[in-house]
Amino acid sequence: AKPDGITYLANGTSVILSLTAPKKSYVYVLGEFNNWQTTTAGLMKKTATVDTDAATGRWWVQIDGLTPGQEYAYQFLVDGQLRIADPYCEKILDQDNDKFIPAATYPNLKAYPAGSTTGLVSVLQTGQTPYVWQNTSFKRPARTNLVIYELLVRDFVARHDYQTLRDTLNYIQRLGVNAIELMPINEFDGNENWGYSPAFYFAPDKYYGTKANLKAFIDECHKRGIAIIVDVVLNHSTGNSPMVQLYGNVTTGPTADNPWFNVTATHPFNVYNDLNHESLYTKYFAKNVMKFWLQEYHIDGYRFDLSKGFTQTNSGTNVDLWSQYDQSRINIWQDYYNTMVATDPTMYPILEHFADNREELALSNIGFMPWGNMSYNYQQAGMGYNSGWDFSYGYYGNQGGRNWPSPNLVTYMESHDEERTVFKDLSFGNANATTGYSTKDLPTALKREEMAAALFFAQPGPRMIWQFEELGYDISIDQNGRTGNKPILWNYYQDANRRHLYDTYHALTALKQQPVFAAPTAYVQNLTGAVKTISLTGSDLSVVTLGNFDVVAQTATITFPAMGTWYNYLTGQPLAVNSTSMSMALQPGQYAVYTSRKLSLPAGSPLATRPQETAAFKLSVAP
Repeated sequence: AKPDGITYLANGTSVILSLTAPKKSYVYVLGEFNNWQTTTAGLMKKTATVDTDAATGRWWVQIDGLTPGQEYAYQFLVDGQLRIADPYCEKILDQDNDKFIPAATYPNLKAYPAGSTTGLVSVLQTGQTPYVWQNTSFKRPARTNLVIYELLVRDFVARHDYQTLRDTLNYIQRLGVNAIELMPINEFDGNENWGYSPAFYFAPDKYYGTKANLKAFIDECHKRGIAIIVDVVLNHSTGNSPMVQLYGNVTTGPTADNPWFNVTATHPFNVYNDLNHESLYTKYFAKNVMKFWLQEYHIDGYRFDLSKGFTQTNSGTNVDLWSQYDQSRINIWQDYYNTMVATDPTMYPILEHFADNREELALSNIGFMPWGNMSYNYQQAGMGYNSGWDFSYGYYGNQGGRNWPSPNLVTYMESHDEERTVFKDLSFGNANATTGYSTKDLPTALKREEMAAALFFAQPGPRMIWQFEELGYDISIDQNGRTGNKPILWNYYQDANRRHLYDTYHALTALKQQPVFAAPTAYVQNLTGAVKTISLTGSDLSVVTLGNFDVVAQTATITFPAMGTWYNYLTGQPLAVNSTSMSMALQPGQYAVYTSRKLSLPAGSPLATRPQETAAFKLSVAP
């Protein structure tokens, strides 16, 4: 039998259930198979190490006489008082919230056993038809080529289900991204939620659909060359977690004897109940979660929420203290990394860490991929303000970057957690009173986002974009409350200016797959001033990207790696480079991506067929 969760025996009529609950006196299993009664057959046995060992200490029982293929609801009754669901079960029934899940999203959802019990209940089912994976040879994109699309199912498709999400893959694939990062999809409190209130870690939340449809979605993504990264929350759990309730209370939280949780969080910004990652019980549980989704759902990696919280070094409410280098935290993550790569050697381990750069360097050297939040910098530049508009720190290497040796920094301009850039432009943008040029003007703001994307994608290393960023989504993150539902505005795609932004993203993500972005022989970035430039030199292709982020015209000296004919990648126009240093007069918001040889835009891109920009660069050889 498996040490955890449900063991389905070969005859299809029996299962073995297990529970970790040290220092408890007795446990029954109650369910539809015994009419929710405490019976001798339902009294759980215990191993000799039940009170002392996280890996082997278990309560367990075998249930017989089941009908193959039938779903059975069940709970554990602990010490005659507490009814809890199985922490390891893969399906939960919720009397309060299941009634709001449409049948189209989750067909034939089992009814809650009202009148027989209360609280969340688990579901088991023998004789399930296993999902047959169609795409078992998927090759994950190299980290250097990774372009991640972060999305929240609830706010991306109106039906908030995997079937409909699968139908949008043409749109996502055309954009040129090669990975999708799903915000948390394991069972969380309620339905209308970002997912950062987890209670069960092995059960997909039913509000997004069935586990078969989730697997079919992942399978289809792999068929299209798209990796799947899942956001997982192992910093904390809500009071609905049975592991909180076993030693604690739904509302007041864990007690001092809880094997998994701290009574009081050891760090700022904690919500709900803080997991103790020095505990052997927590380590064992977390490692099982990490292995499960890689193996059962064939996902390609994780984004770990609030990874800086995985420490017992108590910083109280002091954010600066919490962010300081913490070797004990590195050790915890090293241990988890070893488990993940032993399970799947090429998986992506992404951290939302935001700690001292020395600690993030150490984690990168292990193999982790920390998030790189450049939202503020790109917002400032988009609005046209010259304070805080330096993009240098979005690069993993030197020249104002992180000074890491490996391309493990997942940089982004927007994420689920940041204000939308175009909203900032339209609400607070700068203007030139003399010319009337204003970043509050929507077409201007969208054009400036194209310019920002040109520089953003030119930096080597993995990149991430947030859903609808590529269409200039301009609804504030705070509309309807920060985590509240947001309008799903697919009509943006029909707007010519927004579609041009999408097509520009598409072209830039395609360009990023060129080998020069993975291993340039020379790389130079100048990203501190109004005119920002990035130059990449390669044996087969060199690329120079430039843009004027001011609201006034600027003249700048642009350095090219070589003389000759260069080509504006987005328009196809040639440029005669007669000196490696050229003076260029740039209008506000004017940008270009030059390549040392002519490249075709990705198939289906309408960019090259559109009228050229009327404003031309004024070029002269620099003295």
